[in-house]
Amino acid sequence: MKDRIVIGVDHGAFHLKQRLIDHLNKRGIEVKDMGVFREDSVDYPDIVRETVGEYRKNGYTYGIVCCGTGIGVSISANKFHGIRCALPQNSFAARMGKAHNNANFIAFGGRVEYGEAVEDMLDAFLDAEFEGERHAVRVNKIMDLEE
Repeated sequence: MKDRIVIGVDHGAFHLKQRLIDHLNKRGIEVKDMGVFREDSVDYPDIVRETVGEYRKNGYTYGIVCCGTGIGVSISANKFHGIRCALPQNSFAARMGKAHNNANFIAFGGRVEYGEAVEDMLDAFLDAEFEGERHAVRVNKIMDLEE
């Protein structure tokens, strides 16, 4: 099955969004762009709510959310039942977010100066496989924390 990804960003990641969409398109991945479409200030929890809603409603493989640091959107996304949003600082962390935590969302900061390209981190996430077994037990425990 071909991956389908929904992406939503606030004004702090407006320019990063297009880079990510272009990269995903080169990989042949279908992308639904939830905005923003201008650099005007918006509240990132609203963008996350819309992005998670679209993810749930239309059966996307993964979601991507971005703000200035990635912190606010990752905290917001993780408030939603069933969402496991990783906030990697490098490709290793991105890969482990999927391999060990079975993350279904990933967050990046549009104003963060990463030590490697965000596109490389995204590739590491997308190309990783969930390892299951002992990690599945831990992911189930994480999900049991939801109220």
